[in-house]
Parts: sequence; C-alpha cells; structure tokens
Amino acid sequence: MTSSTDNDGQGMIVNPKPAKENQDWDGDDADRADRLRFEEEQAMIREQSEAHAAKTAAEAAKEAGA
Repeated sequence: MTSSTDNDGQGMIVNPKPAKENQDWDGDDADRADRLRFEEEQAMIREQSEAHAAKTAAEAAKEAGA
C-alpha cells in the first residue's frame, strides 16, 4: 500500500510549456506596465524622502542659527 503523500500532486509542473494561445511567459504588456508603475512609485517616494530630509535640515539650520 502506498501512502497518500507519494502522489498527492504537490510539486508537479502543471503546464511546463506554453501553448500557442498562452504566450504569457516572457513578460507581457501588463508586466511591463506593473514594472513602470513600480519605478514611478519608487521615484515619487525618493523625491518625497529627499524633500522631507531637506525640510528637516533647513529647520535644524534655522534653529541652530536662532
């Protein structure tokens, strides 16, 4: 008798090769759009961080000069 863990389907490759109608493997337009959106969000976060750091530095300089 074989145990149920011998062939439970875990780790099986379900669709190892893309079919002709399923060419969604190398990065489609949605993947590129996601990557672009991510890069734009990272740039915006970086700009906000730099602006916050500049504001903090300006306030510190103002207090030091006062």
